[in-house]
Amino acid sequence: MKEVEATGRTVEEAINRALAKLKVSRDEAEIDVVSEGSQGLFGMGTGEAKVIARVEEQPFTGIGTRAADAVEVTTQVIQDLVDRMDLDAGVEYLPDAMVTEDSGNESGMVFDVLGDDLGLLIGRHGQTLANFQYLVRILVAQKVGDFLPIVVDVNGYRQRRFKALEVLARRTAEQVRRRHMPFALDPMPAFERRIVHLVLANDPDVATQSVGVGDERKVVVVPKDESFK
Repeated sequence: MKEVEATGRTVEEAINRALAKLKVSRDEAEIDVVSEGSQGLFGMGTGEAKVIARVEEQPFTGIGTRAADAVEVTTQVIQDLVDRMDLDAGVEYLPDAMVTEDSGNESGMVFDVLGDDLGLLIGRHGQTLANFQYLVRILVAQKVGDFLPIVVDVNGYRQRRFKALEVLARRTAEQVRRRHMPFALDPMPAFERRIVHLVLANDPDVATQSVGVGDERKVVVVPKDESFK
């Protein structure tokens, strides 16, 4: 439940200010009048009216009016950024796509930037794309007042990269099982390391850990002690 307090010369003015803070209509909020205020001679106020407005916070579910608004805003934000980069590309919302970004969250919104010669937007190991996605989340949050689980892809790069990392992770796990020895993968950006951690999270025989600093940070797959006693 989100709650705000507002004051005004009249109860109605206080209510309107509270609704403006919450960015909701009168029907969506629960209003408590704390003080109706008082007026002095010739209508001059001697005490302001005060109200408390409450609204039930609805989690983002990927469906409904709020989601539709968020999709429209996000699409426009991404398109504006792409246009500013002078890239010939469009934006497509993928309502049925599974999120395969760093959090492993499957309830977010996936947008694919489609066009030719978009390698600049992906960058080395997808690092530019990761930064671009973060910028999109910030700009959308400023417009809708909420930090949404937005995933930005470019020509399906994330989906392909996820599948490649999944194969790499499982192949490495099998190697660790056979040799009973740790194996270090090449350095990766944070969102790729998290994919490896996610893929092997429930593996009964191996565990993962990140080591190193900065650009040299990497994932090491190690045997679980109890599996090789």
